[in-house]
Amino acid sequence: MTGAAKIAGVIGWPVAHSLSPRLHGYWLAHYNVDGAYLPLPVPPESFAEVLCLLPAMGMAGVNLTIPHKQTALEAVDEIDDVAKRIGAVNTIIVRDDKSLFGTNTDARGFLANLKAGAPAWAADSGPAVLIGAGGAARAIAVALLDAGVPELRIVNRTVARATELADALGDPVKVHRWDDRSEILAETALVVNTTSLGMIGQPALDIDTGGLSVGTVVMDIVYSPLETPFLTAARAAGAVTVDGLGMLLHQAAPGFAAWFGVEPEVTPELRTHVLADHVSETGDT
Repeated sequence: MTGAAKIAGVIGWPVAHSLSPRLHGYWLAHYNVDGAYLPLPVPPESFAEVLCLLPAMGMAGVNLTIPHKQTALEAVDEIDDVAKRIGAVNTIIVRDDKSLFGTNTDARGFLANLKAGAPAWAADSGPAVLIGAGGAARAIAVALLDAGVPELRIVNRTVARATELADALGDPVKVHRWDDRSEILAETALVVNTTSLGMIGQPALDIDTGGLSVGTVVMDIVYSPLETPFLTAARAAGAVTVDGLGMLLHQAAPGFAAWFGVEPEVTPELRTHVLADHVSETGDT
């Protein structure tokens, strides 16, 4: 690096689990960028103060991970419509006037991963099912509704939370009971597990994939492990499966482009690099 290096990073509490420094570090080296990407452990009580310091420190911007994504909605100077609809910010850009602009790249990352892993999928090919109703589900729901899915079925262990999400999104979102999670897989074009079930240290997703149609696309946003029991069972039923790592990789690209001025590519070499020495136990940034 030189004295003119551009600096970005990821803010979280904790942040040691994050794969983002390894991911962005690969791109910085690959494109020979004069810059750095740092892990920044910041407790909630210091978050607003640290954000105010970003322009003064000459930083280009940051990613956000747990627990700061929702707090940032009120802590930045401006957010875009995507962040507002998702209800969270995962990328902050320090603009030339030193103001902080917040966006959310999770929806874009989800769609890019889906298209890369299942290029034959089309939004109008049939209903989609989301398992879970948390922050990741909301980002994915926004992506699918914007893409034009004809029906979005949400199933969650807590019906009230799924109903809250459906009410916020409007038609064509339908809420289903957790007990009906296996039945609603029938005649769907896409099924996405947005929960942590199946992650290392968590129980497997208890669902019967026998009702899946051959060719249905099934994605699990969990990437630790890459091959969850849910994906294994779905593939055995004839589904096209997509793991969750690509969503992490693709959601990172817009921030890198904004901070470092290079449009990065998601390649097999990047996947191999990020997975090497993989110690993450979460499905987050």
